Amino acid sequence: MPTLDRQDTVFVLDLGDGENRFHPDWIAAVGSALDEVEKADGPRALVTAATGKFYSNGLDLDWLFAHADRHVDYVVSVHGLFARLLTLPVVTVAALQGHTFAAGAMFSLAHDVRVMRADRGFWCLPEADINIPFTPGMSALIQARLALAPRSAHEAMVTARRYGGHDALAAGIVDHAVDEDAVRATTVEIAAAQAGKAGDTLRTIKSRLYAPVLAALRDTDNPLGD
Repeated sequence: MPTLDRQDTVFVLDLGDGENRFHPDWIAAVGSALDEVEKADGPRALVTAATGKFYSNGLDLDWLFAHADRHVDYVVSVHGLFARLLTLPVVTVAALQGHTFAAGAMFSLAHDVRVMRADRGFWCLPEADINIPFTPGMSALIQARLALAPRSAHEAMVTARRYGGHDALAAGIVDHAVDEDAVRATTVEIAAAQAGKAGDTLRTIKSRLYAPVLAALRDTDNPLGD
């Protein structure tokens, strides 16, 4: 399960050492950690990281198939997490040390900055291969965060391409590709340099910058776009 630590002005949220799929309990734990970051005073920033082979492998499909009657509520909760992170009143940096797939990749896009391991691990949106369409909220998030690289957004969403670190950097998906042992240190350094920006003004800036995305993510009447 996720754990939260603090290194001076930087909160480090370790998502876990497994596949870090979006089980409802995992979503709740991440939400509680974000509560703590929000309630803290003074300069602060957030790094999310993981331990092991995966950053996050996305939706917990086993849980979802076993609880099909809760499909809509589950998607709403995932959308809510994306919206929460997208508007968090601190600078957020994702440390992608391992595979970052599907909803895990979308979660990474909700951060302000992404640092990826250069030599191993993939960033991928496999929905076209696994026959799960993107919801309107997910599509809006991906397109907005890859607005400067629309060709990459199209390729990632339509072809389910797996991007290694250097390819993801070239495609504009991540901001830095570094050696494995530098991933977390680089994210902490970036986050610390931006810690003074924390506060309501930053939340307002993000909320207005991504207003159409947030409207789609917060649509509880038709979150699946049916």
